[in-house]
Amino acid sequence: MTSASLPTDFTPASSLSLPSLPVVSSGAAGWDKVQLALYRQPPHYIPEHRSPHHVICVNAGKPVTLQQTVDGHSEKIDSIPGDIGIYPAHLWQTFRWEQDAEFLQLYLEPTLLDQVGVDLGGKDTIELVPQLTSCSDPLIYQIAIALKTALESDGTGSRLYSDAMANALAAHLITRYSAHKTAIYQISGGLSEQKLKQVTACINENLEQDLSLSDLASLVQLSPYHFARLFKRSTGIAPHQYHIRCRIDRAKQLLLTQDLSIAEVAYAVGFANQGHLNYHFKRLVGMTPKKFVQQ
Repeated sequence: MTSASLPTDFTPASSLSLPSLPVVSSGAAGWDKVQLALYRQPPHYIPEHRSPHHVICVNAGKPVTLQQTVDGHSEKIDSIPGDIGIYPAHLWQTFRWEQDAEFLQLYLEPTLLDQVGVDLGGKDTIELVPQLTSCSDPLIYQIAIALKTALESDGTGSRLYSDAMANALAAHLITRYSAHKTAIYQISGGLSEQKLKQVTACINENLEQDLSLSDLASLVQLSPYHFARLFKRSTGIAPHQYHIRCRIDRAKQLLLTQDLSIAEVAYAVGFANQGHLNYHFKRLVGMTPKKFVQQ
């Protein structure tokens, strides 16, 4: 179930092929490797179209019967919650469903898979195999739900987090759903002490910024895919987790030394709102910012 519009733009004009606009979307989040939209749609027919992106569709609602024609092949599918479909870029497609449907769509640039394919030691052009029948893939489902939850928690979700999920999704698609199977190639070791200091300094100096994996990887001349793995080997946590911890450490300092409200501290360290600060502060410190100040 994919629309003919560009997934990077979820404005009304881009969703004309569907009756209802997305309930949740990453259109305003600034994500550049993956895009997400959650749709709740009445019975509908989507005429023939093709997308410039790889599209993954996840049934996020009730069972639904889907009639689809993809690249000349017609299928009638009884889809249950959690089922996925994988629709490679540039294939002509039509879809029809006769019941109310709720589905998550993930959109990936083909160039992302090509880059990750090279990082994995394989080909520089990845050909995905369509998955048109009822199919369950717990990892894809978990990534889709995690990205949706990130958007719902603060309206944006961090670029470091969405980049990490996009890379994990791309690697999974390549190793499981590409025409030519790729054995995963891993760089051994971690970041050098000098490179790690360079990256962590950048993070701490730009806590209020929504950094991307590409921003950090370019500092040490690595691809985002390999950088994320080497960083985790060196620190024990992923870049987005380190970024959150640094924000919380800075928030603790500001709460104790500056005459700022909790909301002002949240914005100062890069959180979208006070609620987002409260959530991560309690998760990492064990108490709310208010209780921390009152100690």
